[in-house]
Amino acid sequence: MRRCPLCSSHKTSPFYQDRKRTIHSCKVCTLLFADAASHLPPEAELRKYQTANNKHKPVQQLLTSLVIQIEQMTSASLLGLNFGRLVTPDLVEELHSRGHKLEQYDPFFAPDPSPLKQQYDFICCYKVFEHFRLPSREWLLLCSLLKPGGWLAISTPMLTQLNGFAKWHYKNNLTHVSFYQQSTFQFLAQQAEFTLLFASNDLILMQKPSGSDITRAPSHLSNRK
Repeated sequence: MRRCPLCSSHKTSPFYQDRKRTIHSCKVCTLLFADAASHLPPEAELRKYQTANNKHKPVQQLLTSLVIQIEQMTSASLLGLNFGRLVTPDLVEELHSRGHKLEQYDPFFAPDPSPLKQQYDFICCYKVFEHFRLPSREWLLLCSLLKPGGWLAISTPMLTQLNGFAKWHYKNNLTHVSFYQQSTFQFLAQQAEFTLLFASNDLILMQKPSGSDITRAPSHLSNRK
């Protein structure tokens, strides 16, 4: 049996197989994950990202909505991290004009580790969780980077029907190696004692516990479709 790369359990079993790879299922955290033997070499993965049609608008909309809602909960200046994706300098400047600061980290296109040495009021992960080869490592990193009371916004398509996996187009991208269900994020939130909100089928909000004045779920995001 393969060890789960998220919860380290050995209670896993093959779930799906095609000509290119095997997908395993974890019985503990319910993560579906690609066999490590099928992971693309880093240079091939980079070529995939370089040729992808990376649209900035969705992640910029998510970041803007998140900041606006947090502003309604606190008057403090916010320090945020855009993790695993890059947005245009225009958005960074726009947030700066509102009194906030946004750092960015991408292991391929902005690999400077300096932003990973401080904590943040919010972290945005727009369609990056599915690329995590070792999601346990990335999850622990994100938890450590979040200030008490801070918000973590995760956008990733969740699998809603296991019997539909074979026809799910999202699995066909070989850079997508980790697939999540609602129960997977429920497991993570419970382990970390985070507040959890499913804002939509592809948007998960979590808040790190604290005595902060940021205590309630962003209402606008919770109604996002």
